[in-house]
Amino acid sequence: MTHHPQSTLTRGYWCECWAQTAATGQAPVLLASFDATTAAEAINWIRVALRTISPSLDAEATTKAETWLDTGHRTDARALSEGELCTVTISQADTHIEWTARSAMFLALAHRQNRELPPCALLFNQRSATS
Repeated sequence: MTHHPQSTLTRGYWCECWAQTAATGQAPVLLASFDATTAAEAINWIRVALRTISPSLDAEATTKAETWLDTGHRTDARALSEGELCTVTISQADTHIEWTARSAMFLALAHRQNRELPPCALLFNQRSATS
């Protein structure tokens, strides 16, 4: 068995943005996802997205967004770094947007440049080219 000096697992944070509108029906739709290396980076991803849409929000949604952007993000950053789920939700009319961030373990995939492929790679048949 080959010993790998570096772990193939890396700690990080998985972030998603889901939206539900009359156009999407009952099921929310994944708009974006992001893998962050730190809790601060995950929170910042949500902050940038929220700042981007803030000018188009109504008064109630704007107040909620500004409160989270001003102070709420700090509480969520601490909780996220302690392993808790972070969820930020903004609703306006029939639109509901939710950002989530959670701690995750990422599996490093083999980089194919300047490295040998694992022996199992040779077991797979290549597809034949079709005309």
